[in-house]
This record gives sequence, structure tokens and C-alpha cells, in this order.
Amino acid sequence: MTDKAYALFEEQQQARGMDLNKIKSRLKALQIETPSWGYGDSGTRFKVFQKEGVPRDPFEKLEDAAQVHRLTGLCPSVAIHIPWDHVDDYGKLRSHAESLNLQIGAINPNLFQQEDYMLGSVTHTDPAVRRKATAHLLECVDIARATGSRDISLWFADGTNYPGQGSIRQRKHWMLEALAEMYSALSPDMRMLIEYKAFEPAFYHTDIADWGMAYNLALKLGEQAQVLVDTGHHLPGANVEHIVSYLIDEGRLGGFHFNSYKYADDDLIVGAINPYELFLIFYQILDAAESGEQRLIDAVNSIAYMIDQSHNIEQKIPAMIRSVLNVQTQYAKALLVDHREVAEAQQRGDVLGAEDAVRRAFEFDVTPLLHAVREEQGLPVDPMRAYLDDSYGQRILVRGKGGASW
Repeated sequence: MTDKAYALFEEQQQARGMDLNKIKSRLKALQIETPSWGYGDSGTRFKVFQKEGVPRDPFEKLEDAAQVHRLTGLCPSVAIHIPWDHVDDYGKLRSHAESLNLQIGAINPNLFQQEDYMLGSVTHTDPAVRRKATAHLLECVDIARATGSRDISLWFADGTNYPGQGSIRQRKHWMLEALAEMYSALSPDMRMLIEYKAFEPAFYHTDIADWGMAYNLALKLGEQAQVLVDTGHHLPGANVEHIVSYLIDEGRLGGFHFNSYKYADDDLIVGAINPYELFLIFYQILDAAESGEQRLIDAVNSIAYMIDQSHNIEQKIPAMIRSVLNVQTQYAKALLVDHREVAEAQQRGDVLGAEDAVRRAFEFDVTPLLHAVREEQGLPVDPMRAYLDDSYGQRILVRGKGGASW
């Protein structure tokens, strides 16, 4: 960053009436959770291309995650996946995270990789399989207690491939039955985040196929149940920011799995395909925060921002750095929306004026702002360059190939 570049940016924004101190404060408070599985060998449904230096166990995954947080200042927590990250002593894993200036974030149960779950987990026709799946959910509640985690993120692959394969209504009841048992086991400070997906791996119907189904389940379960929005889990053309705004207003938006897709759940770096959508999501969130309504402010403050990507051809740590920096960039741009200008244009019925007030914020170059914020935080102004210039990526090559994977 040059002083001249920031001075020009500051002059430009002050002329618009923007409070840069407030904007900087919000940027410094942004936290983005990274996923343990994003550091291990994983990838597409067809082939996992093994990389040298990937972590061999959950402890090394945390060490890689610590590098992302050290350089960006954005990622103090790491989501774990069970049983991919199974350890004998979760207190020890928690202590290791804390020694790295991290904490264990959301717990993610796995109910889609065992042979028993081919035709469903909590929605299987066999009561023994349903019991096994529910027991795993309860195990994850216990793990959350041991790790000090607030959130348990739930995604189910359950569904059918053909008409008549299963009773859609009966599966709906079995799903609620399992979630209700899990919900009753939560501690008062825990949350259940219910994720949805339109299709895949089930192609005829998915048991939790959209945000409305997840929202309906959350309403039936109680206040500790919220909806989790994965930005890669929508059909082309879906207005994700509309969903976000609706759920905020209902007080049921628990968090995000940031992702990016060209067609469907491609696990691409967030913001790589449609950064404007990411910006508009943040615009809706900040618009609610600016409303002055305490219930909306509380709803926004409780949102968990999490990455959910399995990088296949990219190097793991640089890919994660790029992901979180893309989120930070679009958040910074959304902070530049003049909400009063938008509201006044809306009142006048000025369609183009309102659209211009939103789009103009997206078109600003926020690089000087982000450099200034990082300098004030004692962080590298260019975290990616700092990582590439560091020796960490070379040092971990001694791990060899064949590290922790699915």
C-alpha cells in the first residue's frame, strides 16, 4: 500500500459520508472458519490427486490452519469432520488448537460414507441403521462438549434416485425424529445448523432439498436449530441473497458454508465464479445490521461464516488463503454501500438510482483499505505473497504423500 493510494481512497469515501473508522472496525472483527478437510487430500467424486505435504492427522491440519490465521488474521477457528478427524482424546485436540491460537469450530457428522448408508442414514427403512446414524449424531454432540464447540453442522446425503424407491413422507418423519433426539441432547449454548442441497448424490429427491425444508425443521425443533446456507448448494439462477435476507428476518440464519459453483456444488474457491453474488449476500446482511432493529442486529451478529471447499487441483494452504481473502474483499466492498442513499432512492421509486447506489460500492477498489487494515493489525499487507515467500510450504514436504484424506 502507498500512502498516496490510501489517502485518495480516504478522500473519496469521506466525500460520500462514509465512516472509515467504523468500516475498519468491522473488517477487523470479521471471522471466517476454515474446514479441516480443506487441508487434507480430497477432491472430486472421480479422483483425488494426492499432494505432497498434506497433513497426516487432525493435529497437522490444525497446524496448517494456523498458518492461514497467522497471515490473514481472519480464521481463529477450524471446523472438524467426524470420523475423518477422529482422535482418542478430543481434549488433547482442543489443547493443541489453543496452543496454535486457534479453537475448534463446528462439528460436522459424516452420515454418507459407510456401506449401511447406501439407501439412507436417519431415513433408512431399517431401524438398526437409523439407530446407528442417530447414535453418531449424539456422539458428535459429546465431541462438541469436549472441544468447546458451539455449532454442529448437519448435511445429509439421504434421498432417493427413483420414483417409488422410498416413502417421501415417511422419510420426512424419520428425519425429524432423529433431529429431535439430537436436539434434546444439546447444551443450552449449542446450535444445530441444518444444511440443505437440491440434489447429489441422490437425484430423484433429497430429504432436505431446499432452505424451506431446513427452515421448517428448525421451526419444529426450537430456537437452537438454525439454517445453514451453502453458497454452492443451489440450482442455477437461485437468488441466494433473497434466501439470506428472508432467513435473517425470521431469525433463523445460523451460518454459511462459503463455496462457489459454475453448475452445482463444484467446491471452487469462493468468489471465483460470481463475486457479485457474494457481495450482494453481504449487502443484505449489512442492510439488516443497519436497520436499527435489535432483533436483526442480534441475528446478524450470530451468523457463522465458514468455508466448505475440498480443493482438488490447487495447493491446499494457498487455496484457503485465496478463499478467505476473497470473502474479506467482498465484505469490504459491501461495507461501502450507502444504505441511506439506497433507501432514499427506493422511496422515490428511482429504480436505477437504487441499483447504482449498490453497484457503485462493488466497483470500488478496496485494496488500499485492506492494506491499511492489515498494517494496523500487524499483518502482511499481501498474505498470499507472505506465504509463498515463507519456508512453511517447503518444510511440510517431509510429510510426503498419502496424508489424511476421506
